Formats: sequence, structure tokens, C-alpha cells
Amino acid sequence: MVGDHCSLPGERPVRAPSPKAGLSCKMVLQAVGKVLRKSKGKPNGKKPAPEEKKLYLEPEYTKSRITDFEFKELVMLPREIDLNEWLASNTTTFFHHINLQYSTISEFCTGESCQTMAVCNTQYYWYDERGKKIKCTAPQYVDFVMSSVQKLVTDEDVFPTKYGKEFPNSFESLVKKICKYLFHVLAHIYSSHFKETLALELHGHLNTLYTHFILFIREFNLVDPKETTIMDDLTEVLCSSSGSSSNGSGNGSNNSAGAQNHVKER
Repeated sequence: MVGDHCSLPGERPVRAPSPKAGLSCKMVLQAVGKVLRKSKGKPNGKKPAPEEKKLYLEPEYTKSRITDFEFKELVMLPREIDLNEWLASNTTTFFHHINLQYSTISEFCTGESCQTMAVCNTQYYWYDERGKKIKCTAPQYVDFVMSSVQKLVTDEDVFPTKYGKEFPNSFESLVKKICKYLFHVLAHIYSSHFKETLALELHGHLNTLYTHFILFIREFNLVDPKETTIMDDLTEVLCSSSGSSSNGSGNGSNNSAGAQNHVKER
């Protein structure tokens, strides 16, 4: 998603340097410091106090996009296109773009700054192939996500690319699992690394990617609304301006309006 274009169905982006890659680490840290002072926020990786405003909800930042395209129309299944082909194409594209977006702030997402995979007051755990619950740092969790998704999207038996090759019966459930994990990564960027994203001037890219992704998973019911409730305040702001119907987000937004007083585990 980082660049001068928005994500398009079927596009397989080449992993490229961030447009701000030329910035030295010192310059980025200085920019982050300015944002921190302006927002009076706490250092990256610390849980915000209940009364602290979420910087990513500030109107001056939510209005930032890299395109005014109507994503609601873009995510709809085109006529004569197989549903599984459409899901595969979009899922692969979102994987590449979210991976690229995370890479722009990965040096700030460390085991020290992000000791758990947290989004607001919700803590996520990784479950291995045997179903064992694993507590890990945010960078470890993201690495688990990206490695497992990379393995799936490059598996010809799961994401077939050859003519005549059928999708497995479990394909839709696998896509839902992938989208859930990709949502966790996007939510973590907003929750813990929006200041760095803002300092890099990549918040417009992040907002555009998030809007496109949310409208896509809503269109095909790929993620349980309860899973995305934690970011309903942002979703309401970004997607309502994109011509999206509430699709259940209104109630979720009300449920998440008050500050949570305890850490949830998933």
C-alpha cells in the first residue's frame, strides 16, 4: 500500500522500500518526539490511560487518504468472476500490502516496546498447529502471522493459480482465518505505532488500506464483527465517509465507546 497507488484486486505488489526510507532513524525519532509532545501521549508501547485520546481518531488525521476512490464498489464481486478466485486475489493483495505497511514501522515494534501483542486493552495470543496457546511479543506474533500466511498463499493446493485446479473445501475458512490475523496486525499499528506512522507521513496510506480491507471483509462476512469491535470507533469514522452501510458497526461502536477497565485475552 505504500506508494502512489491504492491496492487493486489481483495486483501482486513488489515489496519495495518505503517512500520515506531515506529518512535516518534519528530524523524519524525526532519527528516521533514532536508528535508525542503535540499529542501529550505516552512513549510507544505503553498502554494509554483510559482518558487519553486516540491520536488516530483526530479529524485532521482521519481525513487523510491517498485516493478518493469508492471502495464499496471496488470490493463487490464482479459478474462472471468466481467467488473463490476473487477472495484469493484480494486476500493475497491485502497480505502483501499489510506486510509492507507493517515493515515501515517494524524497527519500532520490538520485544521491549511491545512485550505483548496488544490492541488497546486486548491481548492476543498465538496458537500453534497443535492448538497450544503461546504468549509472545508483538513482533513475534506478526512474524507468526506473516510466515503462516505466506506459506498458505504460495501453496498451490490452497491458493491454486493453474487453470483447472480446484480450491479446497476448506478455502473459505482459511481465508477467514487469514483476514482475522491481518486485522490484528492493522489494529496493532494503529494502537501502538500510529505516532511513528504519522511521523513518516504514511497515515494516509494506512487509512486507505484499512478502509479498503474493512469494506472487503464486511462485503463477504469474512471476520466476526465481535472480532473487529475493538476498532469500531475508527471504522465508523473511516468507512462512513466511504459510502459504507453500518452493517452492524453502529451497535459495536456504542459497545466500545466507553474505556475498557481490564485487559481482555484472545
